[in-house]
Amino acid sequence: MSLDRLLAPLVVVVGGGGVGKTTLAAALGLRSAEEGADTLVMTFDPSLRLKDTLGVGEEARDHEVTVASDTPGRLEASLLDAGATFNRLIERYSPDQQAKERILSNRYYHHLSGGLSGILEYMAVERLFEVSIAGDYGRVILDTPPTREALDFLEAPDRVIDFLDSGVLKVALKDWFTAEGRLKPAARFGALGRRFERLLDDLVGLELLRDMAEFFQAFGPLYAGFKDRADRVRSLLQSDETLFVLVAGPGEEEVPDLLFFARRLAESGHRVGPIVVNRVHPRFERRSGGEVDAADGVELLAWLGERDHAGLAALRELLSAEQPLAALPLMSEAPTDLGGLSELAEELVGRLRS
Repeated sequence: MSLDRLLAPLVVVVGGGGVGKTTLAAALGLRSAEEGADTLVMTFDPSLRLKDTLGVGEEARDHEVTVASDTPGRLEASLLDAGATFNRLIERYSPDQQAKERILSNRYYHHLSGGLSGILEYMAVERLFEVSIAGDYGRVILDTPPTREALDFLEAPDRVIDFLDSGVLKVALKDWFTAEGRLKPAARFGALGRRFERLLDDLVGLELLRDMAEFFQAFGPLYAGFKDRADRVRSLLQSDETLFVLVAGPGEEEVPDLLFFARRLAESGHRVGPIVVNRVHPRFERRSGGEVDAADGVELLAWLGERDHAGLAALRELLSAEQPLAALPLMSEAPTDLGGLSELAEELVGRLRS
């Protein structure tokens, strides 16, 4: 079965941490190129496993790198950098060189772009938007950050829009400091004001507050561009061009979270594609029907197989008949080369077909 019938031009692979998203994204990317589509596989995974899986070097951090694969379609990989993506946005929306340098040299901006909660997830979808409008690839596959149920990623554009529309930003855009660096409200109260400033300095740090005020003052002219961009990113995630592939681990305990996230995707207007339950233990007969002895490896593996297949049966009963579902068996080791990735992709497509 062709991926064109299973996927879309933009594919977002989501799920919790440690479920094999990166490997599956790489396998889908290779299969896409094998079918003739120029394909880009991107990852924001901090572990950067995609670099090893596809055999690309550190240069993939700076730009898209061609994977040495003998495929009809071009296969490229990118190890995305949230800070670099944020810098490009600042450069794009800054009204002039002075405004751009004012923000890029701001210490609070370096903290914001480097690790503030939500920035990583938003920059993932922002970069997806950049490459999609460039139109250089027939298919783009994004391996998302390992977040709890990927909700941070899904909600990132809305959080950015809410922040830009919030009263907090409007307050932050006010001119709070004098030219001498004094806090304006405190400067009017002489000695009492200086005591208040010292208290703020001890509690928060006036230098940090000044950096924040400077950043938001400089950010003001960029507000409209960022809000428009976030709106367009949200629209892209909800468009027919984008499909979410949901990856989960096996076991009945995974079913509630899996169904919750699938429902959240559908309710928020996103297209849910194949659901992949990864690393399912094989099923074979147990030697006894009693309690599992943790020291008995065979008994433990048999119990894990029963657990995983019970979870799959429960999941199939709860999903609609039209919902594609694939259960991939536990492998002795994850694919480490293109040959292994190709075999994994063939296994995945075959199970989605059946």
